[in-house]
Amino acid sequence: MDEQALLGLNPNADSDFRQRALAYFEQLKISPDAWQVCAEALAQRTYRYSELTTVQQQLIRETLISWLQAQMLNPQPEKTFIRNKAAQVFALLFVTEYLTKWPKFFFDILSVVDLNPRGVDLYLRILMAIDSELVDRDVVHTSEEARRNTLIKDTMREQCIPNLVESWYQILQNYQYTNSEVTCQCLEVVGAYVSWIDLSLIANDRFINMLLGHMSIEVLREEACDCLFEVVNKGMDPVDKMKLVESLCQVLQSAGFFSIDQEEDVDFLARFSKLVNGMGQSLIVSWSKLIKNGDIKNAQEALQAIETKVALMLQLLIHEDDDISSNIIGFCYDYLHILKQLTVLSDQQKANVEAIMLAVMKKLTYDEEYNFENEGEDEAMFVEYRKQLKLLLDRLAQVSPELLLASVRRVFSSTLQNWQTTRFMEVEVAIRLLYMLAEALPVSHGAHFSGDVSKASALQDMMRTLVTSGVSSYQHTSVTLEFFETVVRYEKFFTVEPQHIPCVLMAFLDHRGLRHSSAKVRSRTAYLFSRFVKSLNKQMNPFIEDILNRIQDLLELSPPENGHQSLLSSDDQLFIYETAGVLIVNSEYPAERKQALMRNLLTPLMEKFKILLEKLMLAQDEERQASLADCLNHAVGFASRTSKAFSNKQTVKQCGCSEVYLDCLQTFLPALSCPLQKDILRSGVRTFLHRMIICLEEEVLPFIPSASEHMLKDCEAKDLQEFIPLINQITAKFKIQVSPFLQQMFMPLLHAIFEVLLRPSAALEKQMLRRSYFAFLQTVTGSGMSEVIANQGAENVERVLVTVIQGAVEYPDPIAQKTCFIILSKLVELWGGKDGPVGFADFVYKHIVPACFLAPLKQTFDLADAQTVLESLFTLCISFNLQGPECVQYLQQEYLPSLQVAPEIIQEFCQALQQPDAKVFKNYLKVFFQRAKP
Repeated sequence: MDEQALLGLNPNADSDFRQRALAYFEQLKISPDAWQVCAEALAQRTYRYSELTTVQQQLIRETLISWLQAQMLNPQPEKTFIRNKAAQVFALLFVTEYLTKWPKFFFDILSVVDLNPRGVDLYLRILMAIDSELVDRDVVHTSEEARRNTLIKDTMREQCIPNLVESWYQILQNYQYTNSEVTCQCLEVVGAYVSWIDLSLIANDRFINMLLGHMSIEVLREEACDCLFEVVNKGMDPVDKMKLVESLCQVLQSAGFFSIDQEEDVDFLARFSKLVNGMGQSLIVSWSKLIKNGDIKNAQEALQAIETKVALMLQLLIHEDDDISSNIIGFCYDYLHILKQLTVLSDQQKANVEAIMLAVMKKLTYDEEYNFENEGEDEAMFVEYRKQLKLLLDRLAQVSPELLLASVRRVFSSTLQNWQTTRFMEVEVAIRLLYMLAEALPVSHGAHFSGDVSKASALQDMMRTLVTSGVSSYQHTSVTLEFFETVVRYEKFFTVEPQHIPCVLMAFLDHRGLRHSSAKVRSRTAYLFSRFVKSLNKQMNPFIEDILNRIQDLLELSPPENGHQSLLSSDDQLFIYETAGVLIVNSEYPAERKQALMRNLLTPLMEKFKILLEKLMLAQDEERQASLADCLNHAVGFASRTSKAFSNKQTVKQCGCSEVYLDCLQTFLPALSCPLQKDILRSGVRTFLHRMIICLEEEVLPFIPSASEHMLKDCEAKDLQEFIPLINQITAKFKIQVSPFLQQMFMPLLHAIFEVLLRPSAALEKQMLRRSYFAFLQTVTGSGMSEVIANQGAENVERVLVTVIQGAVEYPDPIAQKTCFIILSKLVELWGGKDGPVGFADFVYKHIVPACFLAPLKQTFDLADAQTVLESLFTLCISFNLQGPECVQYLQQEYLPSLQVAPEIIQEFCQALQQPDAKVFKNYLKVFFQRAKP
């Protein structure tokens, strides 16, 4: 950039320089190279303030004050974003210089701005920016910055806060009737600073009276409300807090603010509700402290003060505006917590509980404007508000469970009696309340229909009414969904009254559920139906074949070319396939019948799969290839999902279904050799293999070599990362059975891994692949299969061992390091004796022993955050000790002296290593590395 032109930016520059600067920047704006010039200036001219000379720093201070003075004279104020940015600069300079070079910061600014409205505006913006730098909890500070900020606040309290408070008072007094914008800014500053300055500077007659006066000025009252809220929220002595809140309440009440029904401004009422909430919660905190301190007399006064606010709280809670209601919920919740602690409730307190309960029931109701088909921000806010109300309902249940149950039963029964002529929101909330009782009145394992007879009887009556009233036919999605949610929530009801199962099944299966006109209802019902069938599997036996027949069309795989829009998405169909599997597997049919039903379920998938795979091989268009591959993947996923029905009690073999799943394997595996859409096809088949290893056990083994060979062809890092867990699963499960296979594919797999690691790719991708590789070696060694490595030939064995040493020492990845040390420990334990591979003893001394010391001594190794790695290291060192005296001698006489470790520390280390109690060495190890680290 033009250095001479830049001099014109100095406020003290003469007019020639300024004109030159303006002309230069105007020219720069239209220049095609402007971005390059600015980028270079940014890259090259980044100075740290601390690196500037004292004269330069003084110039910056003077420049800022000159700019501030200029703002008083400018005919037009600067744009808002410029003023905010300037305030930030002032604040950053303040936190840097206030304690050392600029202790008169505030006095200098106040002397410039005085009561000039533009100056006051900037002064208040600077104060807010300073508060943000010092106090804002959203800003992450280092411990050094936190200490500095504390020191700044302490110094401000001593030197200037009374003057600042006085300036705020003068600003409020001068501008309260003439400049609402500046007054509101000033109120915001008072609210921000009151949390960390002496409260008596604000909580005094002259200030509070002014703030209360602002409550009657329409343009100021919202900000005044927030300011009073911060005053009330300030921590202080419980008795003093009680007196402050009570005096505020008396003035507000006498000024008519408690007459909520006469106020039309909902924005103000939302702020007022927040203030009342703050006052109520402050009184409750005072009550808790007084009770804890044993001050019963004042605690009683505090409780009395709380009780007098309940009527106002209820008015705000029941208000039709949800923001106003939401802001008072905290006070309401805490008040119920007090009542829960009292041994006996007065009649008034019982009436309050009932009033809160009725308010919650009313406020849970949807309004007419709620958009169920296209839920936006307003709908999301109502869902959150409902969650708050649910917490209140749960708290009500703790205070008076009997009252809650009776109230819900009354509302539920009266609504369900006339559901046909009742508005949807009232029907929905009645069922919703029954649903919410399940969590509000908790029991173990959903046993709502046993134990307490009166409660069980009430819930049973309501459930019976729900399933027999016909309300499942209500023509509104919210009611339909609430019906199914509640039926599934109380599934234990159907073990008590199983006669209602057929009508609920029909609701799931017809136009009310899985065939509903709304996709949202169909989707949710698919999941709920799966849960319902699983939870009642013993009661399902009489209906199995009927259900399987009725869901037949929902199981169809929709090929991309038929253009037919399925009722369910592929994700929803997964639940239907799982449900079908559960019905078959858990049925009381003999194995032959189960096999026949499972074959009926899976054969259409296999047939479609073969046809679609042939079409994919011939497809030219990439979009068509992708949609066909998706469809093939869904087919594999559906078959895989049916296998989730099997368990230890009902295995695939016992159900006679092995043959069907083996047929599926033979059908799906050819997809691995398809050159098109490899990623998606391999992913689906790999997932299916994972499932079959669990379900078919050793019957799956003949398929593994061929599948592995295909999956190792043309693979990327991601393919290998997903393939290795499959090999790990096989190795860990079958161990010696798969030894010949592992020996055969060990080096091809490693070559594939090494080849991918040599390619240029993202560091994270390589790190994840290395982790997978080391996890594979850990599985092989940990499954007693070390001979698989030993039989790969001396050169390959050494290559593998060197990669493990590299993982332990060279890569700063604690997860990989831990794995590598576990592998080395296992190999030292298995091969350390005379039976180990030729040359392994030398490898221990040349590489493994040094690794144990080089890794923790590296600068990148964080001893404070490496407990798991040290654990593995400890195991490895212990295994050295088990090799006999030669290893310890080598450490003592050769290796540790070569690291220039002091003789006395070497002696200590070897003594700790040979202690019979391993804990002694474990505790010593971290200390040793802390002392030895340069």
